[in-house]
Amino acid sequence: MSEHKLFQFLDLPRQTPRTVPVAIRVLGYGEIAGDFGEANAGAQSGRCLDCGNPYCEHACPVHNYIPNWLKLVEQGRIVEAATLMYETNPLPEICGRVCPQDRLCEGACTLEQTAFGSVTIGSVERWVTDEALRQGWRPDLSAVKETGKRVAIIGAGPAGLACADRLRHAGIAADVYDRQHEIGGLLTFGIPPFKLDKAVVQTRRAFLEQLGVRFLLGHEVGRDIEFGQLLDDYDAVFVGTGAYTYVDGKLPGRGLHGVHDALPFLIANTERLLRDEPPAPAFDLRGKHVVVLGGGDTGMDCNRTAIRLGAASVTCVYRRDETSMPGSAREVGYSREEGVEFLFHRQPLEILGDEHGRARAVRVVRTELVTDGHGRPRPHNVEGSESELRADVVIQAFGFLPSPPDWLVSHGVKLAHSGRVITGADGALPQQTSHPRIFAGGDGVRGADLVVRAVHDGREAAASIAQMLATQVEAVAAVA
Repeated sequence: MSEHKLFQFLDLPRQTPRTVPVAIRVLGYGEIAGDFGEANAGAQSGRCLDCGNPYCEHACPVHNYIPNWLKLVEQGRIVEAATLMYETNPLPEICGRVCPQDRLCEGACTLEQTAFGSVTIGSVERWVTDEALRQGWRPDLSAVKETGKRVAIIGAGPAGLACADRLRHAGIAADVYDRQHEIGGLLTFGIPPFKLDKAVVQTRRAFLEQLGVRFLLGHEVGRDIEFGQLLDDYDAVFVGTGAYTYVDGKLPGRGLHGVHDALPFLIANTERLLRDEPPAPAFDLRGKHVVVLGGGDTGMDCNRTAIRLGAASVTCVYRRDETSMPGSAREVGYSREEGVEFLFHRQPLEILGDEHGRARAVRVVRTELVTDGHGRPRPHNVEGSESELRADVVIQAFGFLPSPPDWLVSHGVKLAHSGRVITGADGALPQQTSHPRIFAGGDGVRGADLVVRAVHDGREAAASIAQMLATQVEAVAAVA
């Protein structure tokens, strides 16, 4: 490594693309992060130390070849960089936008352990893929031989999309069924547009359709088509139905008018934006005082959506301290910039209502963290420290649980007590369930988790399906 390369980071500090000014961005739903130009992307990529033991790569759930494609970007070889990104990640432009890089690749960057700041890996990944697609880049499938095999994919979320992509690379037909009218799952309906513009998802849909993926939208398995029919018609089935059952905090008063669960709130707002309609009366927050309960990324999405819906104030309540929050530090920072107030060390006890059955306040108690030797410190309520927070609207963002459909169990798929689908057990292939022709991945297997881990599962499931089908072909050939 040259001396210039070794000390390049001394002369060029970490830089992220400029964000839209707060006063402007809270007026709409456009993505707030700007784009790198080629020069800036190359310069920031050049800060990579190419340290030989790439912690960034190990910390990435799909193990992207990060130092390798940063070098290509530094050299201006954008299409080659995009091709290398795509080798490990079927959805790089989406992960570049929604991954919590501060907890993954950038958090593990060698430079992050110094005062110089990590390489801006996520922003480079996003820009490179966007730019390559704008230039017309597409993967070369000319050498792929069609196998004649067909796979049904249930769920057009990140796991299903990743699985479909890799199946086509293996010459296997992929039909994706989803009950919604657009692809993406929570990418479209759960993540707000200011984090992920829906045009990005539509570009990915066109990309996949060009690969030969077929989408059957508005088709709900169990209602419009029986699961058993899919098993009869296809060689294998991948299930990526996600985790849509929201955790009930069982707070007294949760049935009051003005109390919402996070996912229905976010989905309703995205749906009306897609239709270009004003908010429904229940979600018109103009002039209202909003309290969001929960410190994860979904809570941050609710915070920032409430600001854009015109709330007079938004307070986010979390029972631990800020460093314990599961949400991305970047999203917490954006929420704070946009006017959200955070109240830490507070446990909600009850939602209080008025004489008309509407929410008026949340009763909370102060907490302190106590170490008991069983995992991370637990919040302990401080006696006599109760108080009330004014709240016209309360949004509960306590997380989500898997939503296993009944037809899975009826076809011999084993579930954990939590409702998660069990895969890879007892010598099964990665992502293979207890039914040999049914595979699964994403939040339905892991519980509510990151988009990039769902992408990983879809990718690995496709590899396992291809392996299984090839083994079957070989077995038939041997018998013949």
